[in-house]
Amino acid sequence: MWSRLLAAVALFCLVGAQSSAAQQPLDRPTLLRQLCGEAPEVLAGAQSTAELAATAGEADLDWMQAVLFALVDRRLSCGDDAVTLRLPAGTIVNASTLAPATESASGRTPILNLRSRGVVEPILAALNLLVGKDANVKLEALRAVEKKPQPTLLAIVERALKIERDPQVKGAIQSATETLALRSPDPEKQKIAIRRLSEEPSTRSLTLLLNLRSEPAYNANAGYKAALDGAISSIERWLAFSNVLATIYNGMSLASILFMAAVGLAIIFGLMGVINLAQGELLMIGAYVTFLVQEAFRAVLPGLLDWYLIAAIPIVFTVTATIGMALESSLIRHFYSRPLMSLLATWAVSLFLVNLVRVTFGTQNLQFVVPFYLKGGITVVGDFIITWNRLFAIGFALLTLGGTYYILRRTTLGLNMRAVTLNRTMAGCIGIKTRQIDRLAFALGSGLAGLAGLALCPIYNVNPQMGTLFIIDSFMIVVLGGVGTLVGTLVAAIGVGQINVLIEPAYGAVAAKVIVLLMIILFLQWRPEGLFAVKGRRK
Repeated sequence: MWSRLLAAVALFCLVGAQSSAAQQPLDRPTLLRQLCGEAPEVLAGAQSTAELAATAGEADLDWMQAVLFALVDRRLSCGDDAVTLRLPAGTIVNASTLAPATESASGRTPILNLRSRGVVEPILAALNLLVGKDANVKLEALRAVEKKPQPTLLAIVERALKIERDPQVKGAIQSATETLALRSPDPEKQKIAIRRLSEEPSTRSLTLLLNLRSEPAYNANAGYKAALDGAISSIERWLAFSNVLATIYNGMSLASILFMAAVGLAIIFGLMGVINLAQGELLMIGAYVTFLVQEAFRAVLPGLLDWYLIAAIPIVFTVTATIGMALESSLIRHFYSRPLMSLLATWAVSLFLVNLVRVTFGTQNLQFVVPFYLKGGITVVGDFIITWNRLFAIGFALLTLGGTYYILRRTTLGLNMRAVTLNRTMAGCIGIKTRQIDRLAFALGSGLAGLAGLALCPIYNVNPQMGTLFIIDSFMIVVLGGVGTLVGTLVAAIGVGQINVLIEPAYGAVAAKVIVLLMIILFLQWRPEGLFAVKGRRK
């Protein structure tokens, strides 16, 4: 029993002695003499500072930062009797004690050469991780540390990792720790860093490991070489998988936008046979109404500004649906029997709306506030990141699909619309008011176009010309899917979106659109009715 008690006391004393040794004051005069010497001595002094910073107390850390900052900024004066430094405010203090002093007449200011500066500046940046309070300052310091990694900084960064509380900064420090450990002279630390990087595959990890193949240890140590090659192969496999996921995700994001832009056109074209060239401008109006809602929130409810996008949904649908209904009642209904005239009339409407918006709002892109729930994303694997703004577009498209399907399949309006689509004359004979159905269908299609414009606000540029970017794709999707079919519009949008994303990186955006158009033309030569043909057509 007594032996155990004595052992515990001895252990306590040993830990206390180590702790006090770790916190013992620095030999400041010696460090200052090194920093005031020639270039080799300055390097040695800077390296000593980096080694001591891993265990130094807070007061010594503040002193190290002040001296190194003064050295870099040429505010250190090395005299025969004393070393002084000038604070940023202009006060002269003793460099050892930081007490007020007068500058020595024989003082000289050390000048760092490029090599010395390249060593001192990363050490100063690493010290900011320990004494800095602002997260942005620490992140900036980490970028400086990773830009010129030095093995001697590893202990400082590891200490900073233990005391850091900010999750974002802590993650960045962890990445810097792995980068520095790869340069460590200890092979075990290098292997641990290699293993950690292989467990978090990314382009950054792959680049760091590929750079190690030029190191002498790669060919000198067979175990090290095997570990490095295995890690590189694993990261390359995961990156290839993440690229596939990213392609699918980007394709689905584009497909969701194309679907929302085309679904309203599919309803109008399928029911009434009207080629509405103003559909893209209705999409544009939806985006501009969203902007007006944002500005109204900014002026009246600034505390709820992040929720303007949700509040704008019913407003955008109502405004664009009303415009569509007015357009059908005043203009389109006169040209049902003359398709060429209806095309020219809607083209004139599109030109009028574009120029009206230009005169009212100007031609510049609108600036939208990105709500907090659409900022950032989550990394799934490798470089594949699910961004919240694109996920919002996909989710909104699914809600639009569900709502449209419900209207067309579960409501009286949808039943009447399908009846008029199949046979207008027979629908009129059984009491369906075909003129009213035309007006409501045009309003529904216009409202859906406005919702597409709302969904575009967090992702694409909003300007008077934005509608023209989607109208051609929308017509291609409607014709490819089968005129008047909701499922065909969805499948065609997904196909066109995915093919565009696959082709565009290799051949460019313009070539991708041309290739997609040629593919659609060839497909329609084989199947003119599209993917999903409607059983009957109105007369």
